[in-house]
Parts: sequence; C-alpha cells; structure tokens
Amino acid sequence: MKKIFVLIGNFGSGKTELALNIAFEAAKRGKTELIDLDIVNTYFRLTERKKQIESAEIRLVSPNYACTNVETLSLPAEVASAFDLDWDTVVFDVGGDPAGATALGRYHDDFAALSPEQLEVLCVVNVRRPMAGTPEKIASLCSDMERSARLKVTGFVNNTNLSYATTEAELRDGYETLRAASELTGIPVAYTSGKREILEKFTAEGHDERYVGKLLPIDIYMHRDWETFTHLGQ
Repeated sequence: MKKIFVLIGNFGSGKTELALNIAFEAAKRGKTELIDLDIVNTYFRLTERKKQIESAEIRLVSPNYACTNVETLSLPAEVASAFDLDWDTVVFDVGGDPAGATALGRYHDDFAALSPEQLEVLCVVNVRRPMAGTPEKIASLCSDMERSARLKVTGFVNNTNLSYATTEAELRDGYETLRAASELTGIPVAYTSGKREILEKFTAEGHDERYVGKLLPIDIYMHRDWETFTHLGQ
C-alpha cells in the first residue's frame, strides 16, 4: 500500500531535514519518491543533495529552476507521478508558511482519493522559532496552513532544535508546548524527532507517551559547514 507523507511547518522548523530522513529510511524498504514542493524558501533545498538522494535510488522531483539563478520557481508536471505511479512511499516537503502550503491545494482531489491509512499530513514544529513559540501561535499557524493546503493536519512532529547547540532541553520544551497545542487543537503528537543521543536522554526522563508519539531518529544532511557548502554539486 502506498504511503504518502506531507510535511508542512514554518520556516526553520526542519521539514527538509525530516523529509530526507524519512525518504532515506523508506528507500531501504521499497520504491520511494521525494518531492520538493517548496516554491517559497530557497535557502535549504532538497536539490542541493540531489546526488546523495539519487544514489539511494530515490526519485527526486524539484521545482522548475531550483538551484539556478532564476528567482521565480514553478511546479513541474512530474508532481502528478506521486499519485499516478506505483510508489511504496512518497514524501512531500512543502513551503514553510500558508503561502507555501497553497501549492498543495491543486492536488486536493488526488489527496482526497487516499485512505486515512495512506496519508500523514504532519505539521513540523520547532518551538525555538518565533512563529511557533506558544500553543496559540502553533494552533493559528496550523489552521492557516490547513486552509491554504486544503488538507487537515493529522499529527504534530516535535522537532524542536537549536541546530548544533541542541540538547534534550529543546525537546523537553517542545514537548510541553506541543502538549498544550495538542489539547487546544485536538491534533495528536505523532512523532518526536532528533539526533539519537538526544532522543535517548529525552525519553529517559519518562514523559507521557501520548505527547511524544513515535520516536524519529535523524541524521543531519542539510548542514551549512564550509567544506560541504563549497562542494555542493560536485
């Protein structure tokens, strides 16, 4: 059965990193497609990791003109392959605000044809970002993106981090904020993500599993160290 993950969330929430990790893990088990549907933010792009993605036998679909000097991006026709072809897993990385989520709206009928078991629409949250710092802000942002995307969010992802300075304290604060956001919105916390060693420390604290969800260990691919940056595309 085909499984589709749609990742939405505000800028800096870590959607692109999670999209890569989910796709790499899925590719170990079956045919996987990764779709960059972000036509708003050009800072972190899946296309920057094109060779690494394709070496894992993952099909990457990117906006037209991604990683070029052309400022205006558009959606390629190949996005329809997510619904038309026989994939085991498809991962959508969507623009980081309600305007970016609008790109999903044109595929409303395709998503509506999927069963609930086939589709997860995940709002990725990093409470260290100003737009997601309180339960009320998260609820408002989530509602706006749902309206723009014409899709209902099925779960939150606690991806609270401070990049290389992340500790278990970030996940702990994300847990508390998302617990309140979940109670406010009725949206469950589906996943808690982070580097393995941080997840281990966080889970050892004994939090309520209802607001932790499944653990999603991640590796860091979208880093901005100088050596990696100078070798992009080589």
